Amino acid sequence: MIVRERPSGLKLFFLLRGSILSRIRGALLANILLAVVVTVAHRALASHNAVLVSTIPFTLMGLPLAIFLGFRNGACYDRYWEARKLWGELLLRSRNLARQVLHLIDLPAPLAGPRDLADLRVRLLLRTLAFCVTLKALLRDRPGDEAGLDGLLLPAECQALAGARNWPAALMMNMGADLAQCRRDGGMDSQRAVLIDATLSALTAAAASCERIKNTPLPFSYTLLLHRTAYLYCFLLPFGIVDAIGLMTPLVVAIVAYTFFGLDALGDEIEEPFGTEANDLPLDAICRGIEIDLRQALGDTDLPPALVPVDYLLL
Repeated sequence: MIVRERPSGLKLFFLLRGSILSRIRGALLANILLAVVVTVAHRALASHNAVLVSTIPFTLMGLPLAIFLGFRNGACYDRYWEARKLWGELLLRSRNLARQVLHLIDLPAPLAGPRDLADLRVRLLLRTLAFCVTLKALLRDRPGDEAGLDGLLLPAECQALAGARNWPAALMMNMGADLAQCRRDGGMDSQRAVLIDATLSALTAAAASCERIKNTPLPFSYTLLLHRTAYLYCFLLPFGIVDAIGLMTPLVVAIVAYTFFGLDALGDEIEEPFGTEANDLPLDAICRGIEIDLRQALGDTDLPPALVPVDYLLL
């Protein structure tokens, strides 16, 4: 995700970092070159009664195309914003779980250490962090990625996860099993167990909603239709306006093409919010924030630093 102050004045026109220009520069340059060729050819053939395209079709097509591109980008941003709210929910529920586990579970011995997985309370909270890390890997098409799990799970649990298709779901099943065992051992009564289980259910619901966004893109036919129409409109535009504005054709085409190509490409980018592109959600930073909160709740003093933007990019 791009994190920077909003520039003002002429800086707006010269910023490249965070701009969509890098994704559309090839098509935009080709469109401008075509506009230049059409303009030069129009001046050379002005006395030969060349056949020109009227501006009326472009007027009729331009407004509906802009409306539909705006509608698609709105739908894509809804997916992006919902994904961000779901990860905010994961952060909130993780904090609530830390409070519930540490204050509602009655065990005779105090915490032996913030990284001692033999303690049920430590195991539950560090497994919650593993749940978020494996969910991030699943959403980024890296299921089974063990990076970031060191010290979060018992070796036997890591081995058992190797055969699981959905690691976050498998981890949540282990959470439920530990919670049930703790209730049978007298570590909490049924009412407290229900409260903690509700938090676990909320974590599971947020993860399932993220998977829904990941596995249900916008209809491909709709995206393809808008993509084709935007490109056809921009590449035919020089033929429709060259007779009316002459030498200004390349400039006008560049502005219109930048807008339409940019909206089309931006919709593609934010439609899948869980990736690692510049405008995707900073899942690494969110997971690091969850890790800091959970380890701090356990009394750990060796906390990892919060992730900060590098060259305005926060992953």
